[in-house]
Amino acid sequence: MQISEILPAEGTKVISAASSKKQLFRSLAEMAEGCFQVGAASVVDALQDRESLGPTGVGHGVALPHARMPGLERVCGLFLRLKKPLDFNAVDRQPVDLVFALFAPESASVEHLKALALVSRTLRDESVCSKLRANEDPATLFTILTEHATSQAA
Repeated sequence: MQISEILPAEGTKVISAASSKKQLFRSLAEMAEGCFQVGAASVVDALQDRESLGPTGVGHGVALPHARMPGLERVCGLFLRLKKPLDFNAVDRQPVDLVFALFAPESASVEHLKALALVSRTLRDESVCSKLRANEDPATLFTILTEHATSQAA
């Protein structure tokens, strides 16, 4: 599995600020509605339900919110870079500025876990995160994310 298989080119965005997780989830939901034809309200609900089980801020300014969604046929993702970091109750208590959200069909278990592991590995790479933080162009961010995973697989 490659990031390019789950992240559409139009699924990468930079946002100025999100004042709360809920507002961030709304931004993700609007993107998901456009990219994956899922209802925005159901995306917000699913992300909040998952977040209530425990924060998805994994540390070093990275969050990996994820949820299972009815109506999806495959695992898909969205990436946001926040210009202003957001408190996400991350494990290291650092605010989050890189957010990769994953959405999986209700029946996908192994594929969802593989995608989560792939994204986690990619965003644990300090050089990738530095490049993501140094750029604001969505197309460049997409390239950084997809080229890293491809070069790692080779």
